[in-house]
Amino acid sequence: MANTYCTATNTGKGFFTNQDRNLFYLSGHGEDVWVVGNNNHGISWINRVNGTAITKAQAQKIIDDATKAHQDTWDALPEAEKAPTVGFESITRPVDHTLP
Repeated sequence: MANTYCTATNTGKGFFTNQDRNLFYLSGHGEDVWVVGNNNHGISWINRVNGTAITKAQAQKIIDDATKAHQDTWDALPEAEKAPTVGFESITRPVDHTLP
């Protein structure tokens, strides 16, 4: 399956619909990066949400840069704040993520 990569700001309700999800592949990856199925419905959705098409390499760089910034923030925390769990929420160092 071919994908198209874009940036688009999630505007909340109606940003994508159940119908959209049934017509094309769609996944969000943080930093306003979206992976969209490369078909007419997916391309129409990018236009509808005022998205900007980018290459996979550009999308991956956005994700990598954000992950690196979050890792740097984590690394700067005192060891006491890096406890393995807080309540029911597990707190761990951000990991690298490869886009599909």
